[in-house]
Amino acid sequence: MHRLRGREMPEIKNSGFSTVETNLEELDEKIHAHRRKIFRRVVEIIIVLIIAAALFGLWMALRSYDSYEVISTQQRDDSEAVKFEEFSGKIIKYSNDGASCMDNSNKLIWNQSYEMTRPKLDMCQEYLAIYDQQGTSIYIMDQTGLKKEIDTNMPIQTVNIAGQGTIAVLMKSDNISYVKLYDRNGKELASGEFYGDQGGFPVDIALSDDAQKMAVDMVDVNDGNIKSTISFYNFGSVGQNEIDNNVGTFSYSDMLIPDIEYISDNRMYAIGDNEIIVFGGSQKPAVEQEISLDKEVESVFYNDKYIGIVTANEGEEVSHHIQVYDKNGKVIMENDTSLAYTAVEFLQNNDICIRNDHECELFTIHSIKKFAYTFDNKIYRIMSGVTSRRYTFIMDGETQEVRLK
Repeated sequence: MHRLRGREMPEIKNSGFSTVETNLEELDEKIHAHRRKIFRRVVEIIIVLIIAAALFGLWMALRSYDSYEVISTQQRDDSEAVKFEEFSGKIIKYSNDGASCMDNSNKLIWNQSYEMTRPKLDMCQEYLAIYDQQGTSIYIMDQTGLKKEIDTNMPIQTVNIAGQGTIAVLMKSDNISYVKLYDRNGKELASGEFYGDQGGFPVDIALSDDAQKMAVDMVDVNDGNIKSTISFYNFGSVGQNEIDNNVGTFSYSDMLIPDIEYISDNRMYAIGDNEIIVFGGSQKPAVEQEISLDKEVESVFYNDKYIGIVTANEGEEVSHHIQVYDKNGKVIMENDTSLAYTAVEFLQNNDICIRNDHECELFTIHSIKKFAYTFDNKIYRIMSGVTSRRYTFIMDGETQEVRLK
């Protein structure tokens, strides 16, 4: 009988699966390490680019120019006593017998004829009011042309226009002043009367951008004493609960306030002879800032972000000092100029432009004198362009697109 002999089972060696698994883990770690390395490099490159862009921006902000090159020139045929203003990136040319709107290439957009003795402009966003100061004509315009002509029956002192074409008109006849509100179609929305023997006479009005709020600036001179009073009116639901829509009145003794201006829906500047008052409030006004003016103020200029003043530097080599304040009343720019200027204003890029008929200086909001030049031809207006070096010079008989260098 045969005996079955069992075979010895072979020893099972490592099949290689654990080795493969280890290799895959190492490969996965290498892939993650490579990705982390790439990510770090990308982050480093982005940081370098950000720093480079910041340094380039700082270099451009601190850079000064003393010349320019002309990119293009457009010839114009101007009448005598012509004036120019910027309107939503376009150029308004106006005089006693009419106004026209052109783009920077001198292409005519609209033309409006009229007869005025003292034409004045007021603009807000997409709307423009042309009116005859001490006359009776008002033209409401937008970027396409005439929207409405309004004739008043009393001499016009001033006009304010809102962002949707509503206008506030201050008129005076004998000892009575009238304020009327019209929409862009000429419909009368509100009116009021102010009698000179009952607390002074209005010298200015201001209409908010949304036309929901209006302020009237009154001056009372009694026995040689001056008092200015600003009354605020709200034409929304809040004002309907108040007598005559009056939502606040502020009086200032021994101060003349000749100029008030809304710079947005809820913020208004009052320019006094010894201080600037900033009012805020979405429905009812409140004093937010009071900026004391220690020196005699020569000029005041402002936009929706900043307010600037020019004062005299008596007994110093330079003759004028420029200061710019932000909305919180903080001084953010100061510099001096010896230019005998006739105009000072903010450009669209927030540069401060101070000029006369043949000279100009541009200052940045960072107090750097960016550009100074004396022109051979008379210059009417300077407009900022699409880059920090591009500008439009409106000169006698021509419009130049230029690049500073």
